[in-house]
Amino acid sequence: MTSSFPASNTSMRSERNTYVGKGFVHVKNPYLDSMDEDVLYHLDLGTKTHNLPEMFGDVKFVCVGGSPNRMKAFALFMHKELRLEDSEEDIKDICAGTDRYCMYKIGPVLSISHGMGIPSISIMLHELIKLLYHARCCDVTIIRIGTSGGIGIAPGSVVITDRAVDSFFKPRFEQVILDNVVTRSTELDKELAEELFNCSKEIPDFPTLIGHTMCTYDFYEGQGRLDGALCSFSREKGLDYLKRAYNAGIRNIEMESTVFAAMCRLCGLKDFKRVSTRLYCYFPSCCGLCDTSQQT
Repeated sequence: MTSSFPASNTSMRSERNTYVGKGFVHVKNPYLDSMDEDVLYHLDLGTKTHNLPEMFGDVKFVCVGGSPNRMKAFALFMHKELRLEDSEEDIKDICAGTDRYCMYKIGPVLSISHGMGIPSISIMLHELIKLLYHARCCDVTIIRIGTSGGIGIAPGSVVITDRAVDSFFKPRFEQVILDNVVTRSTELDKELAEELFNCSKEIPDFPTLIGHTMCTYDFYEGQGRLDGALCSFSREKGLDYLKRAYNAGIRNIEMESTVFAAMCRLCGLKDFKRVSTRLYCYFPSCCGLCDTSQQT
């Protein structure tokens, strides 16, 4: 999981959409104010074709994950937990007009898929943040739910991210914009991390811990795996890297957390990342970090 901070009291520059007050989602693009229409192309939504404040103005929680099927299942789960009166058959994919992402609204909760990797989630976040801005949403918490590779922890554990770091173990997100490398902070909301950790104590079936999450641009070589189509390092070098990551406080690896933290923080979203390690661990038979008796 990953988290960021509420918006400041600074008012928006737009004369059409001027929102003042702590907690409003905001954008960092002055050119949006001069646009006659903002088309959220990959979500199949727009400011002229849809009444975004009416559709989404009550949203307080956004949960995102890679898989469309998983996010639909999460939407059905939330429908049951919130005990809403409408039927499950009424839960429709709001983004059905596009095959890029899926989106379900269950009361004040949005469930959205984002695909795999930084480019895919980045596109979704740009349009999601603009959606929440146009809808005048306030005090929104966004949570990413997904699987990851664990380092030194039992499969099935839940890692609550207190710091999203890059492949050099640094809490930063570097992006090439035009011909410049722009570095953005991936600082997270520590109070929210503690709050979620305290909640986890009520669910003994899922071992939960707080730790650093490393974000890579690649599933294979970038994460030290030996089973890709390419492998340019030795087994020993891969093991050494993972051990150094563990010693730096990293407990899992995935491919979205740094951009997720950076973008949400800049736009006034309290964001948090929860990633399960139930699928696999790295080199379970030889790295010496894991309890191999618990591998699945």
